Amino acid sequence: MKYWLLKSEPDVWSIDQQKKTGIKGAPWDGVRNYQAAKNLKNMKKGDLCFFYHSNIGKEIVGIVKVIKEAYIDKTDRTGRFVAVTVQFKNKFSKPVTLENIKKNKDLSHLALIKQSRLSVMPVDYKSWKIINNMSKI
Repeated sequence: MKYWLLKSEPDVWSIDQQKKTGIKGAPWDGVRNYQAAKNLKNMKKGDLCFFYHSNIGKEIVGIVKVIKEAYIDKTDRTGRFVAVTVQFKNKFSKPVTLENIKKNKDLSHLALIKQSRLSVMPVDYKSWKIINNMSKI
């Protein structure tokens, strides 16, 4: 299993909207960056993803699970980009802010900090565990 981080603007698609889709999940579409699209293509069924509210909030608010691997994104008229389907797993009672992530030296290597514009990025297992623990403090 691999771990990822997916960014969404909460006024466009929020963790609460994701939760409402239930077990059928929802497509993670609209990604138009080639590096982010490559990350979507590398996702496997069962992989877990942090759900990050960007612009408004700038915090990890929960976890979703990949339930369908990469397929052609129906919102892309060119047919070049892909989507995956993700299912709500849980919402953090205490979101993990970007500010707190930046304060943790063990997370300084994350793409969230190094490539802040990237919307889909891998997260290593050690960082996954650290951030999960941060959500419980």
